[in-house]
Amino acid sequence: MVEGKQMIQWMKDMWLYPRSLTGYGTRKTLEYLKDINPELNIHSFKSGLKVFDWEIPDEWNIYDAYIEHESGQKFAEFSKNNLHILGYSNACNMEVTLSELLPHIYTQPDQPDVIPYVTSYYEDRWGFCMSENDKQKLPDGKYRVIIDATKGAGSLELADLIINGQSNKEIFFSTYVCHPSMANNELSGPVLASALIQYIKTEYPNPQYTYRFVFAPETIGSITYLSKHIQTLKESVICGFNLSCVGDERAYSHIESRMGGTLADSALQAAMIGLDNIKKYSFLDRGSDERQYCAPGVDLPFCGFCRTKYEVFTEYHTSADNFDVVTSKGLEGSFGVMKSIIDSFEIGLFPMVNVICEPQLGKRELRPTISQKGYSHDANIRADLIAYADGKHSLFDISNKINKSLELMLSEVKILKDNKLLNLYKNKI
Repeated sequence: MVEGKQMIQWMKDMWLYPRSLTGYGTRKTLEYLKDINPELNIHSFKSGLKVFDWEIPDEWNIYDAYIEHESGQKFAEFSKNNLHILGYSNACNMEVTLSELLPHIYTQPDQPDVIPYVTSYYEDRWGFCMSENDKQKLPDGKYRVIIDATKGAGSLELADLIINGQSNKEIFFSTYVCHPSMANNELSGPVLASALIQYIKTEYPNPQYTYRFVFAPETIGSITYLSKHIQTLKESVICGFNLSCVGDERAYSHIESRMGGTLADSALQAAMIGLDNIKKYSFLDRGSDERQYCAPGVDLPFCGFCRTKYEVFTEYHTSADNFDVVTSKGLEGSFGVMKSIIDSFEIGLFPMVNVICEPQLGKRELRPTISQKGYSHDANIRADLIAYADGKHSLFDISNKINKSLELMLSEVKILKDNKLLNLYKNKI
């Protein structure tokens, strides 16, 4: 099992790659992920390709950018923080006055010490991002604006990895690779997905279900992927999760599927029972690629999973989203949630008790042999599980019904199975 400190190291290795919808930063990120997961397949799509109602944009590459005052002092240096450049900025080499420069500088006035993350993907602009405090300190005079960037015909890259199982029914994990140096709202998702890939390959070398992982630029990447695979996904996917902002320790968040009530919703709700600070959000609070996977006409059983949800944590889309926000413990908590869902599918999702009426637990030392009013014990949980183990209720259903964690249900299932009281059916979906 991959530990949190390993995931943190992966994040640090990819930190400086200038990711965007397209370009060498995203390619380098996918190539690094392929080094971790050699079975990853990287796919390329040409600029201008029509994908549903969208079109793949020109490829953008950024190499350097800064603002230089006539005194020689430099500001908003891309080489110091790649958030300093407005995403998809046009190339520039011009002289401007301070008054001409200021409309092209983006700040976050309510957080005056941070650099905001700002993009202009589908409208030509140039610009820089800096803290409000630094903007206020810009001296009067003339400035040289340097943006060493290219934008033109090229390609968009995304990647997928499929672990084939005995069944063609799929569990689908998606995450994105398009944000520059931010920890929670970017790299936490890809490293968690990579850890899950390694867990499945190690623990379930011949899995019951098929597992699909997608790493793509947000929105345009998932739309592109759907445009090529929609029919297969609609036929095969029974449960899916968008992994975003999964590295902090503050909360556990569930963004419901569009209509709610899917197997994915049930699984995630069960996996988070008993955890601290659980948040459940309506699909109306969506914001990441669950938008695409749940869209009308796609309608996959897909929900979003975060620790603290995007747009909710203060550091979101700023330079403050760093390794003070994302921790080993936070990533391991997210891993535990997803691991319990995977284990449920693989160990046997539908338990069925194999005796008529209640089994005699006392003779198996699974229940105290003393009974007294007001005396409760853990065997009550065991009995509740048995009461719904009819082969029709999934472990997710039972966990939610009795309000006990999925992890605890898995432990109880093992005990009952070892005592030959349960049969486990893995594929009744």
